[in-house]
Order: sequence, then C-alpha cells, then structure tokens
Amino acid sequence: MVSERGLQVLRAIVQDYVDTREPVGSKSIVDRHAFGVSAATIRNDMALLEDEDLIVAPHTSSGRVPTDKGYRVFVDHLAELRPLSSAQRTAISSFLDDPADLDDLLSRTVRCLTQLTGQVALVQYPSFARATVTHIELVLLAPMRVLVIVVTDTGRVSQRIVNLPQEITEHDALALKGRLNDLVTGYEVRKASARLEDRRAEAAETDTAIAVLSDAVAEELDEFRQDKLVMAGAATLARRELDFRGSIHPLLEAIEEQATLVRLMEEMVADREGLAASIGAENAAFGLSEASLVTSDYDAPGSRARVGLMGPTRMDYPSNLAAVRAVARYLTRLLDEDEARR
Repeated sequence: MVSERGLQVLRAIVQDYVDTREPVGSKSIVDRHAFGVSAATIRNDMALLEDEDLIVAPHTSSGRVPTDKGYRVFVDHLAELRPLSSAQRTAISSFLDDPADLDDLLSRTVRCLTQLTGQVALVQYPSFARATVTHIELVLLAPMRVLVIVVTDTGRVSQRIVNLPQEITEHDALALKGRLNDLVTGYEVRKASARLEDRRAEAAETDTAIAVLSDAVAEELDEFRQDKLVMAGAATLARRELDFRGSIHPLLEAIEEQATLVRLMEEMVADREGLAASIGAENAAFGLSEASLVTSDYDAPGSRARVGLMGPTRMDYPSNLAAVRAVARYLTRLLDEDEARR
C-alpha cells in the first residue's frame, strides 16, 4: 500500500523523468519539489516505491525511472488534467472550424492533435450502421463508366467509379438510379445492405448493369459499418526512438495495419468522463508493449467513437489526456451542430 506522500514522490519522479529524460534521484526531488523532508526520507519513500515495482533503477547507483505499473498508478491518481492554454484552445477551434465534410473534419483533427502534442494521433470514424440512406446518385462519365454516390442522413457521403459490363445512356442511368433508390432510400444501412443482397441474385440473371451497381452500393454501405481510423504523426516515432526500450517497428506495423489499433481502442475501458489510458505492458497482447495510448470518447449522431494519441510510455499523460478530451468535446459539438442544421 502506497502512502499519500509516496504517491506524491511517484508523481514527482514521473513529472521530472518526462521533463528531463534522466533518472530521478532523491536530491533532485528535494531540490525541485517542496516536500519539507530530508533527502534520506525521500530515499526511504523511493525504496518503498521500488518494492511495489512502481520505479526501477535503470543502472547501478543511478536515479529511478517509472515502470509501466508506476505510470498506471500515476494516471489512476491524477488529481486533475493539465489545462490547455488559450493559444492551444484557439488553435483547436481555428483548425477544426468549417470543415468541408466528415472526412475533412477527422483529417484536420489528427493533424491538429499531432501538432499540439508531438504524438501519433488517431481518430475512429463513427459507426454509421444505424444511419439511414437518403439518396443514391449516378453520374454517367462514359457509356460504360459511372460515378456512384451514396448519401446518408448523418452527412456521410461516399463515392466510387464503377465500370459497367455494357454501354448505357443518360436515360438508362436515370432509370438505374431510380431502381437503386427504390431499394435503399429510407432504410438503415444494415437493412439497405440486406435488400440489395436479396435482389442481387435475381437481377444478375436479367440485368447485369443493375447487379454490378448493386454490388458497388452494397460495398460502400459495408464501408459505413466498418471501423476505420484516420492517423497522423507517424514520423514522430522516429524522432522519439530513444524513448522506446526496443524497436518501434511493431508500432509502425500497427499504424499500417490499423486493425490492431482498432481492437485496442475498442477494448480500452473509459472512466466517467470518457477518458482511457492503456500503458506499456497492458498492450502486450496487441504487440505494443513499448507504447501507451490515451483516448477520449466523442459523440456523433447515433454513434460514439474515440480520438486518441499513441506514443512511448514516457509521455506527458496529463497534457495528452487534456488534449484528447478538448478535441473530443469540440468534435462532439461540431457534429451536434451539423446534425441540428439538417
């Protein structure tokens, strides 16, 4: 059981190590923090922290650095998050204001976060499985080439170019659009996908064009249901390579694959404010024991998703948690306002 002063000593060690990257000794704690006790007393407190596996000496006769368990205790006992400066808040609002669409908003979000924190930034797309399809549009680009546009009531718009097995006219494209809209408009994404699947088999025998277009729309709707991430700041890992005890390659692979990070973010347990942290060894099952991830929930119409930061275990947890919380709240507000205008 760690005493209250022991927690304060741990907090000082974490803060000083994050600031300096140097192991922290009892004398530097006495010099930098107003504990009102001797260095010998602080050494005793540090010995107890070491017994609890919260700090460790990286070298003989050196100061101490936090362990993954120590970071966890530090995060769990954070009294408050470090408030963002007015300049940081202004940067968030100016960076995220007036996006062209959801894709643009989420892209801006991760670029903003990585600039604020120097960490890899991640944001999940909201799940649009409960969204309702409001419109299908077909734009004839060539006699055998069509742009398919799918729009939902959440503002999500997707599009893809489809090559047809036969030539069609503008009149044909209008008729095909009407048939597709009759199938899916007004239905939730799940139901719309099922209706397309039901009709596809019979359509394939009589009208290959509608079959191909149905497949394209169904694939777009499946994308709406898949968990996807937008990320920025992978280059920061190389600049912080000294903060990792081992290789950064597993992190780079996770960024490239995405699926690992999606599963990790989904399994993180948030507190009452929607904040969560997964630290070092806690990520071993995902091959990311060298990294920490902090996230905050944000709300979209009919859905909830997460925005987060990933970096070395030696990170500024109070500032990073404050940053993801502030951005998540701003995202929620923007999406609410966009929904209210619809």
